[in-house]
Amino acid sequence: MNVTEPESLEFEVGGNYEGERLDKCIADQFNALSRTRIRREITAGNVLVDGKRAKPAYRLSLNQQVRCQFQIAPSTGPEPEPMELSILYEDEALAVIDKPSAMVVHPAKGHWQGTLASGLAHHFDELSSIGGAVRPGIVHRLDRDTTGVIVIAKTDEAHRKLAWQFEMRQIKKQYVCLCLGRIDRDRDTIDLPIGHHPYNRVKMAIRHDGGNPKAATTFYEVVHRFRRFSYVRVQPKTGRTHQIRVHLAHVGNPVLCDRLYGAMSQVSRSFLISGRDNLPESRRDILLSRQALHAESIEFTHPCSDERMEFTAPLPPDMTNVIDALRAGDA
Repeated sequence: MNVTEPESLEFEVGGNYEGERLDKCIADQFNALSRTRIRREITAGNVLVDGKRAKPAYRLSLNQQVRCQFQIAPSTGPEPEPMELSILYEDEALAVIDKPSAMVVHPAKGHWQGTLASGLAHHFDELSSIGGAVRPGIVHRLDRDTTGVIVIAKTDEAHRKLAWQFEMRQIKKQYVCLCLGRIDRDRDTIDLPIGHHPYNRVKMAIRHDGGNPKAATTFYEVVHRFRRFSYVRVQPKTGRTHQIRVHLAHVGNPVLCDRLYGAMSQVSRSFLISGRDNLPESRRDILLSRQALHAESIEFTHPCSDERMEFTAPLPPDMTNVIDALRAGDA
């Protein structure tokens, strides 16, 4: 039997939440809880606005005082696991990590060990608790096979301020990827809503109705065109699940080796150079066996010093090897 313990939070409504629904504002503070659970807590009177009960749809005003007191059952966080972490930057409030491929950010069904959260729990003495016990310090996430920069919050204050920057789209993220085919335009913006796939529960899709679609905008610029592939720099303006992968697949240029949205799961040197792979499987020189997507850089305002900071993660060896092979094939 789990014994519940009170979880309290009190804050003043800032300009970023003026006119926002109460349940949406609370969801941003307790992102480990579902919106349904939050509405239930509000209806039960566990959230007070200026000392009074309010409805979930209540619109907040500037400088109002919001007090929450939920009964949250303690849950077991990720088991600390010793692992090598590539730390690009660290101070008392946050850390910036260069995440490798084949690593899930936080525990989920089928992925309970070897997560980034487990490594963080082992390496750092203090991590933000806002994401809940299973997401210590996690402010945002990268897909399992996407490499590159990810920001970790050590304190709840840093977490809230970074989350607000994400919400206000003040954080600039830049990715690089290899795509199938030669993209025609040098640069373009893809502005298409993304929602749940109608038939596949693990996929997202371009949806104009149904599937709970949300606005999604992606800017891309072609860095280099090879014979049958494109090297692209991408800036997502929104942060939807699988956004870059869905948008590029929709325009006919899926990310190379994207198992979910592309047509192949691995590529060999001979295929990259000639477009064919006639060698027996045992003799193939496999250069890439995960989606060729890398979070190259992130830029944000430090939550304590207000200094604008930018961090870059070097291109991982597997993508570097693919680019070298493509250049050799085009020579």
